[in-house]
Amino acid sequence: MFGSRKQALIGLDITTSSIKLIELAESGGRYRVECYSAEPTPPNSITEKSIVDADAVGDAIRRAVKRSATRASEVAIAISGDAAITKVIQMPGGLSDNELESRVEIQADQYIPFPMDEVSFDFQVMGESQNDPELLDILLVATRTENVDQRRAAVEAAGLIPRVVDIEAFALENACALMTHQMPEGGMDRLVAVVDFGASISTFSVLENLRVVYTRDFGFGGQQLTEEIMRIYGLSLEDAGRAKKEGGLPSNYQPEVLDPFVDDMTQQVSRSLQFFLASGSGREQPDQILVCGGCANIPGVAELIASKVGIPTEIGNPLGQMKVSSRARSQGVNLDATALLTSCGLALRSFD
Repeated sequence: MFGSRKQALIGLDITTSSIKLIELAESGGRYRVECYSAEPTPPNSITEKSIVDADAVGDAIRRAVKRSATRASEVAIAISGDAAITKVIQMPGGLSDNELESRVEIQADQYIPFPMDEVSFDFQVMGESQNDPELLDILLVATRTENVDQRRAAVEAAGLIPRVVDIEAFALENACALMTHQMPEGGMDRLVAVVDFGASISTFSVLENLRVVYTRDFGFGGQQLTEEIMRIYGLSLEDAGRAKKEGGLPSNYQPEVLDPFVDDMTQQVSRSLQFFLASGSGREQPDQILVCGGCANIPGVAELIASKVGIPTEIGNPLGQMKVSSRARSQGVNLDATALLTSCGLALRSFD
């Protein structure tokens, strides 16, 4: 699961609404977007984050690969956090790799509520335990093998090689390192909330010293706005999505459709903040909120959230300090930048 490669690795974000593909390169200590493309997810091929039609998703991935003009064949994909179990366990220091692996496998059975033959798991040494310097903190991650197999089947149907399976929360944490220039003190000694608005599922995460300390998924996203446009103006799904991005809707669109949706967005952020503050003793308000995802492109949304919750808010852009190749620009990567947290975080695994 935590495997890595030095060669180019495509970051592939597979969601219910779209399939986003990005390839990054590194030069002179800076990242560059080499290739990018996005394809609509085939209808009914993904249900509640489970891929039910791997061939259809594979066809869409193949189209995205062709449009991007990438030459890479290995990909990093992610499973959702609610499909994974993560646990920090302790092990004695000084063990060989084989001894450590054997002990982790034995202890993993205590924390995984499924038969071990139905589970894929991996671990990573995090370092010396703060409570006992003779012990190591080990991050254990597990998921049902079927969750991995669904994504592997779709990737292989596209003729690609699934090299890394990550967790969305870890990919987001990786990508947040690309936004430190937007954070107070570069995110160090600060709490920064990142709200990633997806199509139907959105994620609220809080980082402390650039590490995720809290994450929560909630059922809300840009698809609700698209469906409201379809309902009110009698448009098809495709036409409603295009109108939402490109404009051209009647004059009553903003006051009667867009403004209520943005109010719902701010309420979701406010509610997520309350859940975070109630999740443990000593929780404090974040110093900043970064808004990401497709909905972040709605004009004025950051200012409205800031006024509602009383916390400085900006639009998060993981590509903000990157160079972009001409072919990636032609595919609209800059327009989609706010929605590329997961795919960027996965593509960064090329440099582990």
